[in-house]
Amino acid sequence: MESPFLSILALIAVVLLVGVTGGIGYLTWADWRDRRRQDEEKRGTRRSTSKRK
Repeated sequence: MESPFLSILALIAVVLLVGVTGGIGYLTWADWRDRRRQDEEKRGTRRSTSKRK
């Protein structure tokens, strides 16, 4: 017979694992989005400076 303490501990471990995995996924997505935005701004800056010349 399994003790309720171990069941609760296992449940907490699973919840924490899902939370940490979700957090890492969000940070990865946010970093990708920010880099993409910066690259687009650089391209826009290059285009606008080349038109002025």
